[in-house]
Amino acid sequence: MSLVCWTNFPPLGDDRGSLVALEGEKNVPFAIQRVYYLFGTKSGVSRGFHAHKKLQQVAVCVTGKCRMVLDDGQKREEVWLDSSTKGIALPAMVWHEMHDFSPDCVLLVLASEYYDESDYIRNYEDFLRLIK
Repeated sequence: MSLVCWTNFPPLGDDRGSLVALEGEKNVPFAIQRVYYLFGTKSGVSRGFHAHKKLQQVAVCVTGKCRMVLDDGQKREEVWLDSSTKGIALPAMVWHEMHDFSPDCVLLVLASEYYDESDYIRNYEDFLRLIK
């Protein structure tokens, strides 16, 4: 079974342009408590390198692209986020990393919880111990 769970966000709109609606507990599988986005990531810089104990997230590149690495302690998968109409679910207890940001990348993240530093697992070896 794949770690990668895609969520499609069908574009709406008319001859004036397109619009994508992100709705908690509808096309996003949880109530949204926090929204943030990464932009202006310098060339060669990678982000993430953590897991969450309970937080769930959905990530979508609003513009540009980046490579996402997901790891559940048994398998590791890589995918490109490169569509404003397609997001990826980041469940709790999945290590994730973001690499190879395009210069124009804006990575939008919808989160199920407010920020809580105690929910983060920032050391991969600690993550492996907890996941076992």
